[in-house]
Amino acid sequence: QVQLVESGGGLVQAGDSLRLSCAASGIIFNIYAMAWYRQAPGKQRELVAIITSAGSTNYADSVKGRFTISRDNAKNTVFLQMDNLKPDDTAVYYCAAQRLRTTWGQGTQVTVSS
Repeated sequence: QVQLVESGGGLVQAGDSLRLSCAASGIIFNIYAMAWYRQAPGKQRELVAIITSAGSTNYADSVKGRFTISRDNAKNTVFLQMDNLKPDDTAVYYCAAQRLRTTWGQGTQVTVSS
């Protein structure tokens, strides 16, 4: 059974940093692309960042230069380092494991106050 558990969310001020973690179990982690999505109230879920099994990364334009996705295959964990946070980054952040289908974590709340 695939399980993704996110952690690291919280309430911060604009300009602060947070590091999200997602621990995966029940999958051969190093063959999956791993991604972070977010969903703000009243908005659709959107892709924030993705890292392939080979380590290639891609980011939403809104977070380029501020967020960094990385993975530790030895620990079955993917990270999202978020710097210079803005109020518009406020959302529930979801971890996703992607191969033939997408498996979702339960989400972690990130709130950025101005």
